[in-house]
Amino acid sequence: MPAEPFSIRLAAAITARTTPACIGLDPRRESLPPALGAAALTDPNELARACARFCCEVIDVVAPLVPIVKPQLACFEALGPHGMTALAEVIAHARARGLLVLADGKRGDIGSTAEAYAAGWLAGPWAADALTVNPYLGLDSLEPFVQTAHERGAGIFILVKTSNPGSRDFQDLTADGRTISEHVAAGVEALAARTAEGGTYGAVGAVVGATWPRQLDAMRAALPHAWILVPGFGKQGGRAADVRGAFHADGLGALVVSARDVIFAHARPEMNAGLTDGQWQTAVERACRDMIERLAADTPAARLTS
Repeated sequence: MPAEPFSIRLAAAITARTTPACIGLDPRRESLPPALGAAALTDPNELARACARFCCEVIDVVAPLVPIVKPQLACFEALGPHGMTALAEVIAHARARGLLVLADGKRGDIGSTAEAYAAGWLAGPWAADALTVNPYLGLDSLEPFVQTAHERGAGIFILVKTSNPGSRDFQDLTADGRTISEHVAAGVEALAARTAEGGTYGAVGAVVGATWPRQLDAMRAALPHAWILVPGFGKQGGRAADVRGAFHADGLGALVVSARDVIFAHARPEMNAGLTDGQWQTAVERACRDMIERLAADTPAARLTS
């Protein structure tokens, strides 16, 4: 029997935590807290262990506060084989702490290769709850991900309008009266509606950056059956007021991501005030609570607490 659909599990987790905040796990040697001593490490295994410890200790802080974490696969892949072992530990620890796990790998390919990506990340040894997917090989390249997600009770988030400034280069080009991102959104909505089975949300969601508030408004209207994953909050410039348009009126429909602003909060003076190097987790908690409070104050997420 397939697992309970991801969309239902995500809605339940967001409602239980009363926030749509998603914390990105992007371990980078140069940004890790000094207390972990990563700057002096030369052995690849020791560095990977330090990154795993860091992510697991971040998870310990945020698990009572948020519904989901988003490991950035590239940060672990950059550490080589030891990094993949660290990733497995981090995913297992997140699950043990009751968190959903969104693997951010932006995978995409055709035929049997797409099937292998989908099987590995959504049904195989990694078994993430959801995966980010690149649609630019065409709708047929998405089918293995959609099928696996639907069968396994997992989810996928398809890149529609990404948060980086260069997304304008291709995603804003016009063809047949619509931008490329609008064409992709139409395809995502069709897949989301197909997998919703009469519910509000399907197994297919969209990625739309917080740095494009006007597009967020339009995309919410174009994607009634899709969760919208909203990266770019905080460090990339996205504010709570900018992501308001990603939500449905009941406070659901959006998942807002912050990584560096939260996990590296020890480098933010306003979050690290009065703390020692060894108290970096307290800075993480302060930053996470600050994000949650800002979303509650300036978006429909406030309705989650009523």
